[in-house]
This record gives sequence, C-alpha cells and structure tokens, in this order.
Amino acid sequence: MLDSGHTDRAGRRVTLRPVDDANWRDVADVAPRDDQRDRVPALAARYLVLTMRSDVWTSLAVYADQSVVGHVMWGVDDDGSRWIGGMVVDAAEQDRGIGRAAVRTLAEWLGAQDGGHPVRLSYHPDNTAAARLYTSLGFTPTGAMEDDELVAELRR
Repeated sequence: MLDSGHTDRAGRRVTLRPVDDANWRDVADVAPRDDQRDRVPALAARYLVLTMRSDVWTSLAVYADQSVVGHVMWGVDDDGSRWIGGMVVDAAEQDRGIGRAAVRTLAEWLGAQDGGHPVRLSYHPDNTAAARLYTSLGFTPTGAMEDDELVAELRR
C-alpha cells in the first residue's frame, strides 16, 4: 500500500493499493463522468486488461478510507523515466481532491525510486482541468507528444 498521508477535501485518507482478488471488481466498475469518455475509457476495466496484457504497466486501486474510488497505473519507460497513466476517479467521487491526492502519492513514490529518473504523465491538450491539476502539482510540459497527448514531467 502507498500511503503518503494525503487526504481528500472531506478528510478521507487517499491510499493506493494493489489490485487483488478482493478489490478487482470494484476497480473494474470505476466509471468517469459521461463528458470525460472522449478522454478515458467508459470503465477502468479497460486499464485492468491493459496491465494484464502488458509488461510495462501496473494497476493500483485508489481508495478513500476503505472504499475503492478510482484507478491509476504506473510504468517504467526504456529510458528509466517513471510514468503515471490510466487515472480514473469514479464520477460520484469527483471534485473532492481524490485525483490530486492520488497523483501526489504516486509521484512521490515514483520520484523516490533509485536513479532520480523523472516522473512523467500525459494528457490531451483540450483537457484544461488535467492541465491545471498537473501544473499545480509541479508538472511542466516538455513539448513532447505521446500519441495525441502532451507530455509533462516532474523533476526532483
């Protein structure tokens, strides 16, 4: 479990935990708001399948106290950089600071890994909410693109 002590706006402790036999169904059912489906899958289940079929990505369940409220995944690129991807916060849990706490927790953990490699993520240029969030957490656009998304980096 990754627990940096970050909380959402309601004071619930946000932690990241492995996806396992006890929580995978709850994680798979995480769904974004309808207006976000042009940027993320309709269900986090797609990310779970991706991590099962890939040697790059690892899925984590996002918890607020003892409830599954989201999904996020991480991976290591060929250059050693650490990546945050596949974040979905359930529609009923959005706008409560859960995404912020989850990204902070994962970025801190990834940044503490050996080698001092940068932590990166990407987002669609039209996703102004994501741009605001990531910029406020210290991520800086690199000018690079990954598919149709802007790459941003956090250096320690």
